[in-house]
Amino acid sequence: MRWRPFQRRPDPDPADRTDAAARRRMVEEQIRDRGITDPELLRALSAVPRHAFVGPDEMAAAYSDRALGIGSGQTISQPYVVAAMTRAAQPSRGWRGARVLEVGTGSGYQAAVLAELAAQVTSIERHDRLATEATRRLRAAGYGERVRVVVGDGTAGLPDEAPFDAILVTAGGPAIPPPLIEQLSRDGGRLVMPVGTREGQMLTLVERRGHEVTMRQIERVVFVPLIGAHGFEASVSED
Repeated sequence: MRWRPFQRRPDPDPADRTDAAARRRMVEEQIRDRGITDPELLRALSAVPRHAFVGPDEMAAAYSDRALGIGSGQTISQPYVVAAMTRAAQPSRGWRGARVLEVGTGSGYQAAVLAELAAQVTSIERHDRLATEATRRLRAAGYGERVRVVVGDGTAGLPDEAPFDAILVTAGGPAIPPPLIEQLSRDGGRLVMPVGTREGQMLTLVERRGHEVTMRQIERVVFVPLIGAHGFEASVSED
């Protein structure tokens, strides 16, 4: 056998660590093993390339069991929390064709999961830079036609486009903003939001039927603060 000198393999590219196999492991170990077993939701989470919604410095951790920073003091939620919020907010007739409002676009990952489930999503982001970057990421990942990103105060919602079958608020506030409740469909509209202090919240499900509104707490979570007219006031670092 001819001798050949040892050649060190190059370090793996981060993209090689963020393939479909990594997504399957994420779904099995972080989501299914924690009791979320809806097959369509698991399929969507296996399909959306989470690494496409994180920055270069976080690429290697894209499928880890934690939230990741995305700049402007914001984060992309850990996979389990995205799954839990999506499951809780699902309209009774399912996601296909549902009109959804997301408050807090962030990197666009939650919106992409909803789009993968065939929902029509409008997402509000208060940071111009994040809105622009999320729009770019969503288009690159193939979800541009199902997700529209707008800049504004998400706590006020989009009254001219209401009602919505579901509303997901991806930031923690002191109470459910009244305008968002008003913008829920009266035919079983569902809203999911972390409610509490800046330090910690309870993921809360709101359901509306006619004029009747019910609320139910789901589990403890920690989100970045919801800033706006019906949320927390911004500190200097959050402006």
